[in-house]
Amino acid sequence: QIQLVESGGGLVQPGGSLRLSCATSGVLSDYYAIAWFRQAPGKEREGVSCISSEDGSIYYLDSLKGRFTISRDNAKKTVYLQMNSLKPEDTAVYYCATDQSTWCSGDEGDYDYWGQGTQVTVSS
Repeated sequence: QIQLVESGGGLVQPGGSLRLSCATSGVLSDYYAIAWFRQAPGKEREGVSCISSEDGSIYYLDSLKGRFTISRDNAKKTVYLQMNSLKPEDTAVYYCATDQSTWCSGDEGDYDYWGQGTQVTVSS
C-alpha cells in the first residue's frame, strides 16, 4: 500500500515562497513518478507539476513555469515543490499523487494514490 503525505503549506504574503513536501511510503514508492495537483475554491483540480522516475523528466503547468520547481530525494522518498513569487491565485489545496508508473501521465484519472492535501493561502 502506497501512502503519500503532504506538508509545508500555510499562509504566505504575495511574493513569498513555500516549499511543499510529499513523503511517500509503501512498496516501490520511490520508484514511481509523482505529480502535484491543486484545487482552488470553486474550481476544478488541475495538474501543477510532475517528475518522472524513469528519466527524471519534469513537467509544469505552463502558467507556473519559472516560479515553481519540482525535485525529488529518493533516499528520503520525498518529492518537493518549491513555490516562489506566490500570487493570490495560487491559493489552493495542493495534493501529490502517483499513478504507479515511472512516467508522468497527463490524465488525472490515472492517478490512484493521493495524499490528503495541504492548504496554501497567499494573502496580505
